[in-house]
Amino acid sequence: MSYSHGKVYNFRYLCVYEVPNTVNHEGGYAAISEFAEGVPADGFYEVKVLAQAMHRDTPYDPAIFRMDFSEPFRLGIVPGDKRAGTLHHPQPIEPQLAEVFVRDGEPEWQSMTVWLEKGQTPRFIFPNGMQNCRNAFSRIASQYKKDWPKDDPFTGGIVEARRVVLQHGKMPHIRIHEVEIQGPLYNQWPPGPQRLVFGEEGFREPRIREILKQFADRAYRRPATEEEIDRLMAVVDSRRAAGHSPRQATKDAIKTILCSPAFLYLSEPGNEAGGEVAGRLGPYDLAARLSYFLWSTMPDAGLRALADSGRILEPGVLAAEVERLLDSPRAGAFHSGFLDAWLNLRSMGDMPPDRDTFGVYYAKDLQTAMKTETRLFFGHLIETDGPLTDFLDSAYTFVNKPLAEHYHLPVSDFEPGTAHEFRRVSLPDRRRGGLLGMGSVLTVTANGIETSPVVRGVWILENLLGTPPAPPPDNVPPIDPDVRGASTMRELLAKHRDSATCYDCHRKIDPPGFALENYDPIGGWRTRYPGGKTQGPPIDSSGELSGGGSFADVTEFKTLLLERREWFTRALTGRLLSYAIGRRANALDRPEIDRLVEKVETSDLGLKTLIREIVAGSVFQSP
Repeated sequence: MSYSHGKVYNFRYLCVYEVPNTVNHEGGYAAISEFAEGVPADGFYEVKVLAQAMHRDTPYDPAIFRMDFSEPFRLGIVPGDKRAGTLHHPQPIEPQLAEVFVRDGEPEWQSMTVWLEKGQTPRFIFPNGMQNCRNAFSRIASQYKKDWPKDDPFTGGIVEARRVVLQHGKMPHIRIHEVEIQGPLYNQWPPGPQRLVFGEEGFREPRIREILKQFADRAYRRPATEEEIDRLMAVVDSRRAAGHSPRQATKDAIKTILCSPAFLYLSEPGNEAGGEVAGRLGPYDLAARLSYFLWSTMPDAGLRALADSGRILEPGVLAAEVERLLDSPRAGAFHSGFLDAWLNLRSMGDMPPDRDTFGVYYAKDLQTAMKTETRLFFGHLIETDGPLTDFLDSAYTFVNKPLAEHYHLPVSDFEPGTAHEFRRVSLPDRRRGGLLGMGSVLTVTANGIETSPVVRGVWILENLLGTPPAPPPDNVPPIDPDVRGASTMRELLAKHRDSATCYDCHRKIDPPGFALENYDPIGGWRTRYPGGKTQGPPIDSSGELSGGGSFADVTEFKTLLLERREWFTRALTGRLLSYAIGRRANALDRPEIDRLVEKVETSDLGLKTLIREIVAGSVFQSP
């Protein structure tokens, strides 16, 4: 769009029109060409922008833009690195760093403080912008020809469409007049990373051994031995002899620490008294296992102090630490990590939905919203110690406005300016209750183009019931070639099951998968299969489980799952235990899983209590 902006604005402004990651990547990122080299050092930077929302009251047909004009325009910042690709196109890593509302009317200064790494430059995005600005320019230019001056008519072509609409029309967009970047910002000196490495006093040559000792103690998650510190000091002496400064030599020794197996691997058990000898983890190993379970990182100062004193081995102290870690915002790493492992949410995006059919998935950033819904749901069950059965069926979920619209839920409670905020909502029926109604699960179990009862059935058996089917024999094709006359997925699979070799597995796999057939590849509700310009055949989501019990639709299927809740409890307990100890649960762990399942089932325990019981158990506390 450089020609149009040069012709009309003489490059006086940065303009952003559409949401990021669209089909054509033409108006979703506004990058500062004069600052393409990025910031000179890692740190926090204050980014000030003089910006205004243009033409939110556009006179054109709102359907052209496919955006919510009741919402104020939002301006966000994502990092960009020219080494990773074109700054005006999506890049592999581009988390949204900050966001502000941009008011209508005269331009106003807005300030955002963001963390940028050396070489990164801020790029501006329009999170609630239009879905396709190229299409919008073309449609406005042609549909509103009567509005253009007679001496400057629209003569056709996308380039001229942009110029005419920018020059004479009222295209909705965010216009940035000026940008100021200041930083890196330091609230105190030495800056935080240096204090973390060198201590509050900063680097002092007489303190080299003390600095290395303090850093190694934290990195190794236990007290470093004098022999280990001696080896590090030998590195310092060697580097100084080679002509390096004392500071640089110390930094090289710190690199040695970060390359050490003691930092890179969890040694369980270590040579701790009360560890291997007693058949239990010692205090440092136990503190590390707990921290990596619930925070996905090394122990903090509080856990380390309890490990130093040995009090972490006391059951009451350990239980209190479980509560503290779960109540911390840092437990969000556990929510994300476990759900990614259990539900395979890390694979969302591996088979991206078709852009032509499911454009709303990209325009409304539904992928992020769907993952957020599942994480908030999981966190809520921990916070409230909610029942495990809520995973199978619940009367509530967590949505923002785009996700609520996708689920056809009421959106009247979303006031202007709150569309991106998530809230707990009650569900009008049982279609969306629990994991099986969540877009994240339904998207990750589809291939982006169509759904497969086989794929979704296998996912349910593996992840919810803990009864994965055997892999198909090598000599069996994915689909029987004799499928003539099959017009629906059910008929197609029926012909595939005509083979005796296929029948035994598919009678277990297919019914749970058919229960989810009313959900399309991004979790939208449907009653018919797609059929091009005409309606496709109606969807039959009924089935009969191999163990007995028939259902007419997904709500009745959930009822059958609730009747088999012990299977789900066992599957979830095994997954949680495996995640907690960092290895697959095996036959020797079965008595512990049996104990946990019996306690949950007889006492109707919630998710937080199950986590507490796992930590208190012998398997978690054993090497």
